[in-house]
Amino acid sequence: MTIEFQKQHRSDPASHFASVRALSEALVHPLSDADATGQSMDDASPAKWHLAHITWFFETFVLRDHVPGYVAYDPKFSYLFNSYYEAEGARHARPHRGLLTRPSLAEIFSYRRHVDAALVQALPKLSPDIQALVTLGLHHEQQHQELLLTDILHLFAQNPIEPAMWDAPSALPAPMPQPIQWIEGRQGVVTTGHADDSFAFDCEGPAHDTLLTPHALAHRTVTNGEWMEFIADGGYADARHWLSDGWAWVQREGIVAPLYWRKDAQGWTRFGHDGRRPVNPAAPVAHISLYEADAYASWAGARLPTEAEWESAAQGFDPDGGNQLDDARCPRPRACEQADGLAQMFGDVWEWTGSAYRPYPGFRAAEGAVGEYNGKFMSGQFILKGGSCATPRGHMRPSYRNFFYPHQRWQFTGLRLAKDI
Repeated sequence: MTIEFQKQHRSDPASHFASVRALSEALVHPLSDADATGQSMDDASPAKWHLAHITWFFETFVLRDHVPGYVAYDPKFSYLFNSYYEAEGARHARPHRGLLTRPSLAEIFSYRRHVDAALVQALPKLSPDIQALVTLGLHHEQQHQELLLTDILHLFAQNPIEPAMWDAPSALPAPMPQPIQWIEGRQGVVTTGHADDSFAFDCEGPAHDTLLTPHALAHRTVTNGEWMEFIADGGYADARHWLSDGWAWVQREGIVAPLYWRKDAQGWTRFGHDGRRPVNPAAPVAHISLYEADAYASWAGARLPTEAEWESAAQGFDPDGGNQLDDARCPRPRACEQADGLAQMFGDVWEWTGSAYRPYPGFRAAEGAVGEYNGKFMSGQFILKGGSCATPRGHMRPSYRNFFYPHQRWQFTGLRLAKDI
């Protein structure tokens, strides 16, 4: 799907709704009911649960609350598919979502059709405030599309036969990127955070002033080849480079490489949606934790950028550009082909920053259950910026704040170096 076509869809609520909902179903097309039911860890959810939860969001917060006469598809679904909304009452425990062999995947598709038909009929009659809630739901669904992809990848990685979800993408020329160039960042007082009336999640605002001291950013993200040098130099065995919590994590979990990497007689391989393949040394390193990113930066004589440094540098770039998800195909980070200036600001891999996920000055969570969406998670997590190859195109902004705990790495997470001047 072209960028122009996507932007046209976003200007038409009905078409935008249809295209987002269609992509979710296309992503699970290669899966069996068993594939869509499995859950590989507490942090992940079954594909079937993702499809139902994002439908429950529309059914609950739009149809139930704002469309008179709407009849719920199945009252039991409110218990099964609520995620973390305390205001919506009791819910099925997250670690046990993989035990939901029923309802079947086919019934989840029926549920989606029921809700979609009711919402499409109601959409022209909804007030601007409620249409804005639908827009929130669509961006919420796009978040779950990426989670669905990364969760099923983690599930398939637990299978000894390592099944592929899609065939390998066509091979692209991948010359090694040019050595890192350092691009001086803006200095002084800059404005960051979402400032206009376009869509953004509540945690992205309000816009506020931040003081930036002299610094520079690497023009591209760190590659697999550079990460192999870190491994070969004993990076995972040298406590000097690691935060205390990170070193304890490495020792406890036996971490020796990025998630999904394995070394055999032929060298390093990685597991992806296209099965197990040789690691491409030119591509951005992915599936690393904050601990690993911070240790690499220390080893390289650099540091991670702050959120404000990254966001300030990304302002003026097209957030719909770069290697992002356009349709249901194998997502894969690609080598940087640009030699000068900042590159890969959007797409390929989420970039860890050294900034904690905390509220901006003046932040206030919304009233009601929807206010639970972001604010209550502002503890113990770190910010990532820029999106990835699995982020649906049209979902990203410079102000976008993704957040994960420092040990988590099943997303397409990488890093860009920064340094003080």
